[in-house]
Amino acid sequence: MSQNRTRSRIGTCFLLFIFIICLLVIVGIIVPRIITTQAENKFGPSSPNLSASQRLYLSTLILLQSSDLTESKNPVGEDINLTINQGESVPSILGKLWETGLINNPGVFRNYLQYTGLDTSLKAGDYLLDTEMSPIEIAKVIQVSISPNVTLTILPGWRLEEIANSLYSSGLNITAEEFLDATHNHTEGYSFSDCMGDNSLEGYLFPGSYSVPRETTLDELLPQVLMNFEAQISNEMKTGFSEQGLDLCQAVALASIIQREAIVDEEMPKIASVFYNRLNSGSVLASDPTVQYALGYNQDQGTWWTNPLTLDDLQVDSPYNTYIFSGLPPGPISNPGLSALQAVAFPAQTPYFYFRAACDGSGRHQFAETFDEHVANECP
Repeated sequence: MSQNRTRSRIGTCFLLFIFIICLLVIVGIIVPRIITTQAENKFGPSSPNLSASQRLYLSTLILLQSSDLTESKNPVGEDINLTINQGESVPSILGKLWETGLINNPGVFRNYLQYTGLDTSLKAGDYLLDTEMSPIEIAKVIQVSISPNVTLTILPGWRLEEIANSLYSSGLNITAEEFLDATHNHTEGYSFSDCMGDNSLEGYLFPGSYSVPRETTLDELLPQVLMNFEAQISNEMKTGFSEQGLDLCQAVALASIIQREAIVDEEMPKIASVFYNRLNSGSVLASDPTVQYALGYNQDQGTWWTNPLTLDDLQVDSPYNTYIFSGLPPGPISNPGLSALQAVAFPAQTPYFYFRAACDGSGRHQFAETFDEHVANECP
């Protein structure tokens, strides 16, 4: 009798174990597959860049709130003008769509954009939208701007690759690869043509906003940007460079470093004075941005400007590393704006050899004449 009971319990436990395994299979494999399949049938394929867990998570969210994606917020049609600026963030765009009454649920709309991968391809431009449109229809429309003109914005301190990567979002039909290839070709007829040598156009693509027709080609765009650089370099500035012992090539290289070092424009002449003092004394420039430029793209951080730098980083064997090579680097490390160029031409006169970020988060710096003073300025 006891043996029968034991066998019965074992059989029951075995069946329970099988049931649990089946339940786990259903919950862990079958249910997720059902959810992702339903999402794909209703909303189309998901972005190939999503992980399995991201795909399941976003599929679940958009299915639960599908009506907020497939139904218009206002069935009574009304035209709405919407402008998306170059480089504008997805949350900012969602805010505009919600404020103008085009979408009812910004959260699920963003989930849909992430699910489809459309969040990475929103185009800058002017759009004429209708309140009768569903959020899904709106998402598709703002992939292609109807504006005849686009605006390319080059930020001070960007390197060539950062400019190249902004071309697509600006709406120009110029690939990053085409752009970079062109900037490494020798360009004749400019005041800086002799500066290129084995270098690129790094440093001479003047920052600013360029409004151009959408059909603008690379051969039309580059001269416009380069001529803007020419227009900014006045005879007075050239005289200033010369009085500091620099030619145009050297001046732009130094300005590109100052541009990356400074947060507050008004500090640039003082930062310039520090580098002039180091150059004149025979010291190395010891500028972090030059090392960042030498290191290139940081895959882990997703940036061209590695921060913070390690002690090993400071030993990178590159002529751009101003910690181990004296003098100016062989070329600019970024594209400086007017304030940085003016700081090189008209630097402050100071006894400072050191500077470091202030501890108040203002972006300003503490300057010091001696290394001991520099150490004392370290944040607690």
